[in-house]
Amino acid sequence: MSDDTTFDIIVIGLGPGGEDVAGTLAQGGLSVLALDHRLVGGECPYWGCIPSKMMIRAADALAEARRVPGLAGTVGAVTPDWSVVAQRVRDEATDDWDDTVAVERLEGKGVTFRRATGRIVGPGKVEADGTTYTARRGIVVNTGTTPAVPPVDGLETVPYWTNHELIEAKQLPASVVVLGGGAIGSELSQVMARFGTTVTVVEAAPRLVAAEEPESGDLLKEVFEAEGITVHVGVGADRVEKATLDEGAGGGEGVKVVLADGTEVVAKRVVVATGRRADPVAVGLDTVGVASGARFAPVDDRCRVEGADGVWAIGDLTGKGAFTHVSMYQAGIVARDVLGQEGPAADYEALPRVTFTDPEIGAVGLTEKQARDRYDSVQVGLTPLAETTRGWIHAKGHEGFIKVVADADRGVVVGATTMGPAGGEVMGALAVAVHAEVPLDTLRSMIYAYPTFHRGIEDAISRLE
Repeated sequence: MSDDTTFDIIVIGLGPGGEDVAGTLAQGGLSVLALDHRLVGGECPYWGCIPSKMMIRAADALAEARRVPGLAGTVGAVTPDWSVVAQRVRDEATDDWDDTVAVERLEGKGVTFRRATGRIVGPGKVEADGTTYTARRGIVVNTGTTPAVPPVDGLETVPYWTNHELIEAKQLPASVVVLGGGAIGSELSQVMARFGTTVTVVEAAPRLVAAEEPESGDLLKEVFEAEGITVHVGVGADRVEKATLDEGAGGGEGVKVVLADGTEVVAKRVVVATGRRADPVAVGLDTVGVASGARFAPVDDRCRVEGADGVWAIGDLTGKGAFTHVSMYQAGIVARDVLGQEGPAADYEALPRVTFTDPEIGAVGLTEKQARDRYDSVQVGLTPLAETTRGWIHAKGHEGFIKVVADADRGVVVGATTMGPAGGEVMGALAVAVHAEVPLDTLRSMIYAYPTFHRGIEDAISRLE
């Protein structure tokens, strides 16, 4: 017996993966209810990947214009105009934060959509805004993450921004302190600086983009400082308080951030970019066996929540990588599992990731440290782009390197970083090598096009030691 509260599958959370799996299962013949109180499509198209990369593209164009002297002649003064970027984000990326098109796309695939907050209340049961729904076949959870706001004394007393407020900003502050130098903090810091904002980055870890190779963070710090960004690493914020600013910092009311070492930084605004937080309990996973203190939803290689029969989880909530491509990858695995189709299990050994700074940081697989912790014999080869023909031709803006990490016993690459112009694109070749476990002898025998950035892969492999 069927009614308007009983479905084969209920999907809670409609980020890219949730939207995809809901549509795929509906097209596969199942009745699907999709629940989200936010915009269909989630963080990525409205406050993450897409609008931020539009901003980065604009900032990179300004940087390239400023590189013309010495390369191609002279240009007049480069005058940034944030309103152009802000309007493009509204018109082309987010439809002014209206998800009508996304909802229609979802419903066009046969999905029943309810704009509501869904929460599991027991096996096969989901409560959403006062109504209890039943899932005959299972529940898929894709509730993502929210900004992790650090417990800095006084932070709650000032009007700080997260990436949401920054992405939606029609004007940029004259000065900012960015708390957090990870991927999001670094990308947005460089954008604001290139548009004329005075930027100070505060990162408690020893270096920027601390999850990546040390060479990446160290070089990025050098580039930032050359562009006028002040960088504090290895020290966190101790407290935040209101302050009155001089005209150089924007004038009027602002903030003062006192670092743990006593350094004081004043700015018009604080931007919080200290990571993101998943909350398995908020979506009710504790009612089906997940520990109440779990940071992420524990999943197997089919994205089934361990100990919770008939429940799958995908995306940031699983802790396998806070990337849209991970969520979409997992969505395909779940759809096949629900529909009883054959297909490979999840494998995150060759997880690719890109930090879209300039220079761009592409990485895949293990860092050198991770590899040394796992394998007995590790080889590392590193080639600075400045020592390659393409880097020499490129000249200004050619900062970067290619680094490969190999398991010497098996003779395969297990990790790589490609930092430089189009670093994320160059990384693609090495992602294939890591995923397919291409033998080093095969990589050495390849023909690499000349003069390209990716030819540096050949040189880095030759330097393995």
